[in-house]
Amino acid sequence: MYFEITRKELTNPLKAVVSTIESKQTLPILANVLVEVENNTLRLTGTDAEVEINCTVPLEASIGSDNDGAITVPAKKFFDIVRALPDGAHIQFNQEDENRVVIKSGKSRFSLSCLPAEDYPSSPEINSTLSFNLMHRALKDLLAQTQYAMATNDVRYYLNGVCFDFLEDKLAVVATDGHRLALATEAFDLAGKETMQVIVPRKAIIELSRMLENSDDSLEISMDANHIKIVLSDRLTLASKLIDGSFPDYWGVLPVNPNRIVTTQTGELKQALTRTSILSNEKFKGIRFALSLNNMVITSRNPEQEEAEENLMVEYNGEEMEIGFNVTYLLDALSVMTTKEVTLHFIDTNSSLLITPKDLEDVKMVIMPMRL
Repeated sequence: MYFEITRKELTNPLKAVVSTIESKQTLPILANVLVEVENNTLRLTGTDAEVEINCTVPLEASIGSDNDGAITVPAKKFFDIVRALPDGAHIQFNQEDENRVVIKSGKSRFSLSCLPAEDYPSSPEINSTLSFNLMHRALKDLLAQTQYAMATNDVRYYLNGVCFDFLEDKLAVVATDGHRLALATEAFDLAGKETMQVIVPRKAIIELSRMLENSDDSLEISMDANHIKIVLSDRLTLASKLIDGSFPDYWGVLPVNPNRIVTTQTGELKQALTRTSILSNEKFKGIRFALSLNNMVITSRNPEQEEAEENLMVEYNGEEMEIGFNVTYLLDALSVMTTKEVTLHFIDTNSSLLITPKDLEDVKMVIMPMRL
């Protein structure tokens, strides 16, 4: 196998596929990237056996079918070599035998040991149960507003990802770690297809978020009971196993008929919480809200008896109340708000807080209270 390519053309595709490869692998071949040449097209594939990223790059120089082939090379070493070459470098990739490839560029020469392509995990076959198109921007926004609430290495494995719930009239994207929940919806028409709910694992969500663009370009999503495949463009595809489990009834978590409503400036609240958090308990990160007519006092205290207090003018005409929260959860939610004003929906001191962008119903964030 042989091909020629510039450093500029190779760097970003190689970076995309290498990102999914773990540094520590149970199988040596999973530390490699699959390199294939066919019909004057270079195809790069990286996987950890759960998430796979595939990139294709057209080759400008016609090399002929005699140079087609496939091999796997050490992913990190290959990427480090390409990245270390000077801008404008021209790269020659040549497979000398079954166990070795040589990479040349200018006066540089690198010889890498490799493993056969036949041993590389095959791409998942998806017997599409549901497929549809969505804009990059729409999916990017849905994930931005929810993925922060995913659990990390929770024993409740079904929380370590994001739920895609395909309803009759909308797509609901939701994440929760048991202490907070983030829900975002997008108008969606199943066009007579059956409703479906899947859980996409955390790593796939993080990789997908990196690759999505803030554009109106269309992407194609297809899935079955075990896998999801997202074709972001004719050159970039992500495929992932799905988490086998049942996601919690998130609709039942949303506070019902909250009667204490606070409206305030998103930026001002975020800044006040940031300052107050400086003197909060480093372990528990607790802060306290004290509500009164058109006023919110935010306080924190730590074991050294140090205190912080912020006084905010807000829109509020309900009963006085005090309630505590983890300030990190509040800041995470406010960080993804896109509106200048935010609405806080309270019920009582023992009930969860519902946070929504003012006058928008398609984004909801729920945070459980904590005792201080």
